[in-house]
Amino acid sequence: MRYPDGGGLSARGRAKREAVRRQAAGWFAEDVSVPEIARRLRVSQTAVYGWRKRWRAGGEQALASRGPGGSRCRLDEGRLRRLADALEEGPAAHGFGADQRWTLARVSDLIARMFRTRYTLRGTAVAAANGACAPSLTIQTPFDFAGAWVRPASARVPRR
Repeated sequence: MRYPDGGGLSARGRAKREAVRRQAAGWFAEDVSVPEIARRLRVSQTAVYGWRKRWRAGGEQALASRGPGGSRCRLDEGRLRRLADALEEGPAAHGFGADQRWTLARVSDLIARMFRTRYTLRGTAVAAANGACAPSLTIQTPFDFAGAWVRPASARVPRR
């Protein structure tokens, strides 16, 4: 299932969905009809047909959760540690000038230089959240500058 904010189900949510699929597997074994299972579980018949197809091919194990969606991080644990060490050295140590703030664009550029792999800004934020950054390290995102995007109160036109 896709969500507009890029999120997904938590581990707890995946476990709940898996429990629903396992309950359906029990009913598949009892030869309960697909529309009846869909009604009992309050899900679509299309979902139940898909579960039944997987159940027939691989049994109840085929209905187990496959973990979180999305692509895997292209940086292994060793590379994430090396990136964290490089980030601790600061931007100037890597040729980013006098401004001593890490931005997502700078971190993305550093990853490209160090590991010859490209990340989008969003992917860089995910890699940073997955352990590349120490809790004390602050990476500025465009949202940190939101105050600059807000029109000042003095420039607002009064309503009539």
